[in-house]
Amino acid sequence: MLFVSADRRGQGLGTKLIRYAIEKHSINELAVNEQNPDAKRFYEHNGFKVQKRTPKDEQGNLYPLLYMVKV
Repeated sequence: MLFVSADRRGQGLGTKLIRYAIEKHSINELAVNEQNPDAKRFYEHNGFKVQKRTPKDEQGNLYPLLYMVKV
């Protein structure tokens, strides 16, 4: 999970963190809560696209997830 405090957003910290995760840990797929459009836009801006959607999260809760892959 990647979270940046609201008061620190827009300073490039999230981009630095996702680039680190991609370069050092080979992250090329992730899941995003569909109810968080800012997160979806952030990952799309950093080269990910939605591959599939599920109506529930991994625990079976009614939180739709978007599974994204690096393109």
